[in-house]
Amino acid sequence: MASPKPEAVVGERSTAAKMSLLTLSAMVVGSMVGAGVFSLPGRFAQETGVAGALIAWVIAGAGMLMLAFVFQNLAVRKPKLDAGVYAYAKAGFGQYLGFFSAFGYWASACVGNVTYWVLIMSTIGTIAPALGEGDTTLALVISSVGVWLFYSLIRRGVKEAAAINRIVTVAKLVPILFFIVLALFYFKPDVFADNFGGADYAGSLFNQVKGTMLVTVFVFLGVEGAAVYSRHAKKREDVGKATILGFLSVFAIFASVTVVSYGIMPMSEIAALRQPSMAGVLQEAVGTWGRVFISVGLIISVLGAYLAWTLMAAEVLFVAAKDNDMPRFLKKASAADVPTSALLMSTILTQIMLVVTVFSDDAFNFALNMTSSLTLIPFLLVTMYAVKLVVTKESYAERPQGLRKDLIVGVLATIYTVFLLYAAGPKYILVSFIIYAPASVLFVMARREQGRKLFSPAELVILAVSILGAVVGIVALAAGWISI
Repeated sequence: MASPKPEAVVGERSTAAKMSLLTLSAMVVGSMVGAGVFSLPGRFAQETGVAGALIAWVIAGAGMLMLAFVFQNLAVRKPKLDAGVYAYAKAGFGQYLGFFSAFGYWASACVGNVTYWVLIMSTIGTIAPALGEGDTTLALVISSVGVWLFYSLIRRGVKEAAAINRIVTVAKLVPILFFIVLALFYFKPDVFADNFGGADYAGSLFNQVKGTMLVTVFVFLGVEGAAVYSRHAKKREDVGKATILGFLSVFAIFASVTVVSYGIMPMSEIAALRQPSMAGVLQEAVGTWGRVFISVGLIISVLGAYLAWTLMAAEVLFVAAKDNDMPRFLKKASAADVPTSALLMSTILTQIMLVVTVFSDDAFNFALNMTSSLTLIPFLLVTMYAVKLVVTKESYAERPQGLRKDLIVGVLATIYTVFLLYAAGPKYILVSFIIYAPASVLFVMARREQGRKLFSPAELVILAVSILGAVVGIVALAAGWISI
């Protein structure tokens, strides 16, 4: 999961431009490189061989780049909409869908935090078997203690300090780059060739590629933060260059980690590795110290990223409440400017999802896929809004340049996001509805506080769809048609 943009950047609108092209590019990289990269070898090997992986990264790279350009374009066309991803959904499709977008993005951040604790427990579980792969009762208890310790820490006003950012950045990038170099050094061409077409358990090439899509979304989360740095650029034209340079750098890292792993050991063995699978692959290449090296880097990285994403999740609810899209109790902040109610609500959802993972067949992959699925609806609304702006020519009367390019980018980004929803499949979409549907209670609270009509006719249709989806999801789980 990617690291979020620093909170100070989220709220600033008048900061003097001062970032160079190199700094902007580094910020883009920092927004996207997160803990998910440590899981890539195992996740890809469970679905596909080298050929499918290469195709998957081409599709994911092209699709996410289109999405990055959408956010960049909207930041320029709609500079006043700086309240987060949900602001675009609200501007384009009304308050209720804007509310759902805010809730979905917030929920994805909270569920994403669960993957951090599962990864940490699974990593330590190599020397403490009682922790299993982060899915045992003991792992749940220790993770829960950690969740509430972080809550207490942040509640007192501890925020994302520059020192923590530097440590996290080094902890993320050094082990990853070290892994790629060592894997190339120990690369076995014959093993790579055997893995090219996929293992016996892999299906058709199309299904292999489709099976990797949610993990690519997970590791690219944060691409939506790139456009926010545009107002800090020394030169406006550097923004597009930084987006491309930063994105391609991250893309190269993710694809390299995946592909070089196929040259170390058979994909069936990679698929069977416990997470973080990158540690297991490096252990196969250089011995036990390789696992230890990756594991230490991962734990430092994940703890720092958890702090950042917890703040980010709380900030999403807090800003939405200030815009009257959430109940007013979520506007509450401490003297240290910590959104206390939003922080508590975020911590509670993280705790609930931690408990759910204990009953999952595969705790890490369940949390990872749920994080990606919850993000897809907010992303789809953003891409549709970009297309809507072009079709209606809103904001293009004054600056008509780039209309055709923006239409192509918006349409491609929309098609890609729709394909991701298809790739997610009914299982995760239905479970997402179970999380989405109860959120309407918060929307009703906000409307009542404002003395407004609860739902318009169109909003009632959206409510009915969300409730129906949740009911079908619950029935499917109860009947065993789907499982977590």
